[in-house]
Amino acid sequence: SGDPAKRARAIVQAVTHYKDPKVLAEVSEDLGEAMVGINISEIPQDQLYASRGW
Repeated sequence: SGDPAKRARAIVQAVTHYKDPKVLAEVSEDLGEAMVGINISEIPQDQLYASRGW
């Protein structure tokens, strides 16, 4: 994320107010680009916590 602190605050607010769609919509705005994920196939086998389910 371009602004990790802003995204972290949004996550906390979303979890706290998960039943309030208005709050969820508000905290979801202007967060910038999505967080970059890691493809499971790119993680070396010795660094995986578990290999079940894949």
